[in-house]
Amino acid sequence: MSDILNHIEEHPQETQRLIGLDYEQLQQLIQNAERLHHKKQASLESKKVRIIAGGGGRKPKLSLGEQIILTLVYLRHMTTFQLLGIQFGVSESTANNTFNYWLPQLRELLPCSLLEQVKKNAADYEIVKEILTEYELIVATYEQVRERPGDKDEQKKYFSGKKSNHTFMHSNNYYAKW
Repeated sequence: MSDILNHIEEHPQETQRLIGLDYEQLQQLIQNAERLHHKKQASLESKKVRIIAGGGGRKPKLSLGEQIILTLVYLRHMTTFQLLGIQFGVSESTANNTFNYWLPQLRELLPCSLLEQVKKNAADYEIVKEILTEYELIVATYEQVRERPGDKDEQKKYFSGKKSNHTFMHSNNYYAKW
């Protein structure tokens, strides 16, 4: 069991600060995500033509709950996959693969933003855009060093002359004025 999962189990009141959900919401999300995972796995398994019985192969290092928490920690803190792998006791590529597996599944379970909800209906989309233009949003950001991208165009996009390194821009505080 990872240190983060142990900490959440011992201090459920801090779950909101760590991953952005309170403890009960996290438990419900894990149950729903596991149910969705098993349903999708059963669907995939029913389509396979097997010569050798299922159940072999290497077992995952992280439980399904730990994989979901890894994904939520990444979404909350936007850390590198290398550091995420160290926190959860897995390799960088395993952390990356875990995140990319769970992200689409969590998108099915979690509510989307207001703009994503109304994109399909043009009339509602225009109404929401009109309402949002009445607000002024000030965002305080900071740069966080990231790994150098392999693609030359990506390198240009993320290079910061100020930091003389490749960085992400992260939002720190949001202030709305109306």
